[in-house]
Amino acid sequence: MPAVTSTVSIAVVFSWVFSTDYGMANDILQALGLAKVQWLQTPWLALAALIVVNTWKQLGYDIIIYIAALQAVPNELYDAAAVDGGRKLHVFGRITFPLVMPTTYFLLVVSVIEAFQIFTIVDVMTNGGPAGATTMLVTLLYRIGFNLFDIGQGSALAVMLFVILVILAFAKSKILGRKVHYGS
Repeated sequence: MPAVTSTVSIAVVFSWVFSTDYGMANDILQALGLAKVQWLQTPWLALAALIVVNTWKQLGYDIIIYIAALQAVPNELYDAAAVDGGRKLHVFGRITFPLVMPTTYFLLVVSVIEAFQIFTIVDVMTNGGPAGATTMLVTLLYRIGFNLFDIGQGSALAVMLFVILVILAFAKSKILGRKVHYGS
């Protein structure tokens, strides 16, 4: 469901879930005998709520990709491991994990890029508040470039975002690249 639902719709629904007055999260806390929490008005809780929402939004896509990767693992390898008496943990470590490692690497790179580009959820749920705790680089870039019309500084932030993402992708390829094998 999260993979095909609009990000704005997800952000609006979770704004309702985390609402102090009528939100489901506070209803659950009250049912457990706990006090209401100001989820989107407390800086660290607002950031935690955004992380939860973004993770939920991205999880559907990641699961679909992982299911495809798991289905691509040849059954003959599992059959051979069963004949050889391989334990489940051993089969996972020697067959499943190495064969889905390229997918894991791909999803790790894409997820980091997506995390740096979080805009819609922040804009709809908190607008960068409270006290700037949820202002991300992309929301800052948008405010400077399009609200304040400082195109030069906005462009500089965009280049900075690009450089950060390239450095992170390069670092990941150096760290994980040796463990990722494609093909046979």
